[in-house]
Amino acid sequence: MNATRTATRRTIVPGSARAWAVAVRPKTLPIAAIPVVVGTSLAALHGAQIVPWVAALAFVASILMQVITNLQNDVGYTARGLETGRRVGLPRATAQGWLTAAEVRRAIGLAIAGAVLVGAPLAMRSGALVALIGAASVLAALAYMGGPRPIAYTPFGELAVFVFFGLVAVLGTYFLHAGAPDATAWLAAAAIGAHAAAVLAVNNHRDAEHDRRTGRRTFAASFGLGASWRLYAAAVVTPFACALAMAAGEASAGLAAPLLLLPVAIRLLSDFRGTRDAPAFNALLFRTVKLELAFGVLLSAGALLQAAAR
Repeated sequence: MNATRTATRRTIVPGSARAWAVAVRPKTLPIAAIPVVVGTSLAALHGAQIVPWVAALAFVASILMQVITNLQNDVGYTARGLETGRRVGLPRATAQGWLTAAEVRRAIGLAIAGAVLVGAPLAMRSGALVALIGAASVLAALAYMGGPRPIAYTPFGELAVFVFFGLVAVLGTYFLHAGAPDATAWLAAAAIGAHAAAVLAVNNHRDAEHDRRTGRRTFAASFGLGASWRLYAAAVVTPFACALAMAAGEASAGLAAPLLLLPVAIRLLSDFRGTRDAPAFNALLFRTVKLELAFGVLLSAGALLQAAAR
């Protein structure tokens, strides 16, 4: 482990594109991208006219929210002294000296400015509610590892992810195209949010011991690994119940397409429960991201096929 980390330090040049990739974590960006795809597809299913520039700006805004969150996490962990030598999670660019805290904070400011720039036309088109959603999303991204009482120091991290990368992202996108969301949109938002929360649950389960030592009271650190496993299992499985409910409510077999992923989910649950080596949870984390991505793609494809058939 130490040899690998030393080798990695030597191959990443401070300030380089690879250093920024460590901070931005591009492999997590599907968590922000797929809710927009799902919300847009469901709006199309319900007969809304999809305006390309609206869909494109919503997509960019959502990605920027994830980038802000990731950058704030990177610099926030370092500023609070959480990046100890015993942590087994993915490296932080500021802690390793690949980026300075000032550089990352400037990047956060630029990302926020970008979010305001792309969000303004959406708010002008769809009203003050969209501006409020955008402002709340930025504040939540900053508050996860910022401020006097970061969300990351509480047991509510998974809930925050469920709300902002599920409910807010899917329903907000749907609203831009089709207005007030219906039951199907709410079920889809809950499904996507649950899988996004499952990703964070893996992260917090892996780091539970480290978090207890450093004062972070995440769900796993507060309630134990057994409760953390049950939270993860519920977050992974619940979306499939949502897919069944959506398919029944819309009388659409296409919306049941995500059920094809049930074997993948079951394998994930089995591997999660059987894993004892903390670094191995990094692979499980990205497999969970891929599950959310595949679920959203199949759900969106089913919705668009159903829309085309009407």
